[in-house]
Amino acid sequence: MRSSLARLFFSALSFLATLVPSYAAPFEQKFTLDEVMSAPFVSDMTAAPAGARVAWIANDQGRRNIWVAQLGSHASAQQITHYTEDDGQEISGLAWSADGEWLAYTRGGDAEWPERPAPNPALLTAGVKQEMWLVSVSGKDANGGTARDIGEGHGGTISPRGDVIAYLLHGQIWTVNLKDAGSLKDAAAKPRQLLQARGEEQDLRWSPDGSALAFVSARDDHSFVGVYRFATKTLEYLAPGTYSDSNPVWSPDSKHVAFVRQPLESVYALRWLREAEPWSICVADAQNGAGREVWRAERGAGSIFHETNGASQLWWSADGKIVFPWERGGWTHLYAVPSNGSEATLLTPGEFEVDRVAFSVDRKRIVYSANQHGSDPLDEDRKHLWSVTPEGGAPQALTHGDGIETESAIASDGTVALVRMDARVPARAAVLEASGPRDLAPQTIPTDFPAAKLVVPQQVIFSAADGMRIHGQLFLPADGNAKHPAVVFFHGGSRRQMLLGWNPMGYYSNAYAMNQYLASRGYVVLSINYRSGIGYGLNFRQALHFGPGGASEYNDVIGAGLYLRSRTDVDGKRIGAWGGSYGGYLTALALARGSDLFVAGVDLHGVHDWSLEVDLWKPSSEFTWDRAAASKLAWDSSPMASLDTWRSPVLLIQGDDDRNVLFAQTVRLANALRARGVPVEEHVFPDEIHDFLLHRDWLTAYRLGADFFDRKLGEPAK
Repeated sequence: MRSSLARLFFSALSFLATLVPSYAAPFEQKFTLDEVMSAPFVSDMTAAPAGARVAWIANDQGRRNIWVAQLGSHASAQQITHYTEDDGQEISGLAWSADGEWLAYTRGGDAEWPERPAPNPALLTAGVKQEMWLVSVSGKDANGGTARDIGEGHGGTISPRGDVIAYLLHGQIWTVNLKDAGSLKDAAAKPRQLLQARGEEQDLRWSPDGSALAFVSARDDHSFVGVYRFATKTLEYLAPGTYSDSNPVWSPDSKHVAFVRQPLESVYALRWLREAEPWSICVADAQNGAGREVWRAERGAGSIFHETNGASQLWWSADGKIVFPWERGGWTHLYAVPSNGSEATLLTPGEFEVDRVAFSVDRKRIVYSANQHGSDPLDEDRKHLWSVTPEGGAPQALTHGDGIETESAIASDGTVALVRMDARVPARAAVLEASGPRDLAPQTIPTDFPAAKLVVPQQVIFSAADGMRIHGQLFLPADGNAKHPAVVFFHGGSRRQMLLGWNPMGYYSNAYAMNQYLASRGYVVLSINYRSGIGYGLNFRQALHFGPGGASEYNDVIGAGLYLRSRTDVDGKRIGAWGGSYGGYLTALALARGSDLFVAGVDLHGVHDWSLEVDLWKPSSEFTWDRAAASKLAWDSSPMASLDTWRSPVLLIQGDDDRNVLFAQTVRLANALRARGVPVEEHVFPDEIHDFLLHRDWLTAYRLGADFFDRKLGEPAK
């Protein structure tokens, strides 16, 4: 039965039928989707080696630009690039010059898959390229210009001597002489291929003295760390073997390189197993390539290398220690080991996960973000900044409270800059002061951004169908006196964690905005951190039988639906589901297996048939692998295997240049559902990729999703 208030409200909606569609939202919206997605999204905070400067990227409704702040007592920020269109051209790979006067960056292409053809979702008829650029921090170079196009490529890094920029193009290393960086017009400024080498070269790292360049050479079934010396024009591979070597880091004196060494089995096992043949850290002589293992992980938990977020995974301290992440004990923490070998020292004890790590220019201080929780259990679903030294000692909390702080960068004067967000305002650049974080560019938040109208999500912990404890964030409409329709949101990844506020990843910052928008329209929204996600330890992330190995996350899907149905403020006959990527998979699984509980769904670029992806997780030796059995289990774990019980209508959305999930996943599902008479709606974005590059495409997708839910859930089910 509807409550009296709900009856009166729906009567009022009928009266207003001439003003709104007949499938009107359950409640009057308080803000528009454009408004809640209007604030810039800030990312890639990075500090200059000198000059007490930091830089970041701001995506302002698809207009991507670089900002720089001069820190100090009167820290100020300025925009130093001036791109004005929502044209789908990403900016990535910020790299400072040693003097803090120049920034190299990549514009265009796909930052996740840089060697693939540049995507063009804006359908620019002249075509697009991925190019390296150089920009003066002052805003003008010697000839009065701003940003200079170096040429095609990505992943640029400027020599500590300031004379050369090295970058990647078609898997090879290229350079440009920057002695005349003001004009880039002389012959020396012409791009040149540095060397011709086998493999796909990656991860360029200059020696501190600028005399050599370390890099990773990826081969089909192994990888080396190489060092190119400019004076002698010679190449040396460091202790080459049958391993996957990666993540090089130079010693302060430029004489040695440390790197991560993983057995091939560990690389393949990374996504699916809890333990494998242990990984190790090696140190090699940069001159002759001779190296040795200085530390090896123990068997069991932590035997598989697990990265933190960020470009670097090893850090060489001023006093000769190598700092690294290790999952010993089932939690990702920082450890330190002397570079000549010994036992590793735990730097960050506790049951929490270290996320992003920043090292100071003098190599004496570490700042990291983590969901480290003590007196406030809600911090398990937030991130704050902490500081520790390579020598150890108790970590010191730098931030606290109900905000979220991540992506720290330590400026050359020791000042900490960061990216911060909270429940009401999305990611923005800030500087850490004695009183707490202070925003560096508050003027960039639009005046009509509806911060005050957003709800503060509540932490909820519910039981999955098999009893596992699952964390979620609950968004409640302002009107709590009626039974509301509800939706469950599933993030993608699955190695992701939604937080009690805006998210530090752009994709999920957009999803948070959508959840707020749905709540403003009268939906109870439950965003869940299902098993196989991050933030809750190794065993949660490496959940048994997850995904194509048995779809154990479906227990969490059902638990979320039953939790909502049990609430007195939810109409149990009007529960929907939505999500993207892995979340699209779980949305489709919810509809395929649980149409009696989930009556409608919005599935963005989801995986629907794991058997199409089975070769992505095959082991190193196919002779020990039963492909037929793996394919059968993958199929049985897929929504496509349960189409006969799928009755609920679905909206399918995907870009047809998706590089993460085969577009065929949506094509096959749509055709199979239509053949069975299941209501299917769809929207395809031509030439768009997985993480939509155009802001207007996000708006279109979310408008279609909200409209779909309004039509399918806006009135009580008959």
